[in-house]
Amino acid sequence: MTPVSAPAPSRPAAVALLGIAKKFGQFVALRDIDLTVAPGEFVCFLGPSGCGKTTLLRIIAGLERQNAGQVTMAGRDVSGLPPSLRNYGIVFQSYALFPNLTVARDSG
Repeated sequence: MTPVSAPAPSRPAAVALLGIAKKFGQFVALRDIDLTVAPGEFVCFLGPSGCGKTTLLRIIAGLERQNAGQVTMAGRDVSGLPPSLRNYGIVFQSYALFPNLTVARDSG
């Protein structure tokens, strides 16, 4: 008889979004967004201007509060936590870079 081993326990998602919604007045920026990002996974948000990419990133980082839904990080609900308690960093696109410098000199 061959022994049967139990499946390895899975790690919680690095970031998980469940039912995220955000409105600005009557404008619906995000509606019912679900997303799971596994530990070590690399994710990129692509889309046209105004489609909600920055709003979603701001909600994940805690810089913007969602109207509905839950944000978890490593299995921990961080939906109501301020940015300083989320252990998450974000760098937004900026036009403040100097085109005549190398990447190392521009960011140093």
